Amino acid sequence: MRRLLLALPFALLPLAMAHAADGHDHDHEHGSLEPHEHGVGTLNVALDGQTLELDLDGPAINLLGFEHIATTDADKAKVNSARTQLENPLALFSLPKAAECAVEAQELESPLFEAAPEEAAATQTEHHHNDIEAHYAFTCAKPEALKTLDLTQFFKTFPGTHKIKAQLIGDSGQKGSELTPKSPSLTF
Repeated sequence: MRRLLLALPFALLPLAMAHAADGHDHDHEHGSLEPHEHGVGTLNVALDGQTLELDLDGPAINLLGFEHIATTDADKAKVNSARTQLENPLALFSLPKAAECAVEAQELESPLFEAAPEEAAATQTEHHHNDIEAHYAFTCAKPEALKTLDLTQFFKTFPGTHKIKAQLIGDSGQKGSELTPKSPSLTF
């Protein structure tokens, strides 16, 4: 399944290229297909049998309000709070209860989650564009009941995220969608 998610950006490359043509004042290239764009994240969704996987990626500023290594107690508290919230995907991503989905695995990655105090001191004068990535795997007893994935709570929890570029591979094929607080649902 992980290979399926990794192939997703390449399968939808024409869609990604079309979006790359849109300009934004805060675009920053990172050597990947997508620019680092403040307020915007990406979500890759793959459904294969009873396995549902979500890969979320976005600038740390969307979730924390900053991208630098946390050195103050207030910033450290924001990092810990965001991490705690991301560790509860069923609260952030509303799946139909009828699908009976359970979290099987999750992985969170960001330099901000792992930075040691000496790293923070070394990078304090530099501006880095740090991202936060989350990978979730669910087992759904009744995947046929998966009709939508609702991100209303995600947008409420992380109001710095204004748009999520979602890509889905499922039983009905591939599709892309832009999710916003006013249009927070992805249809399978």
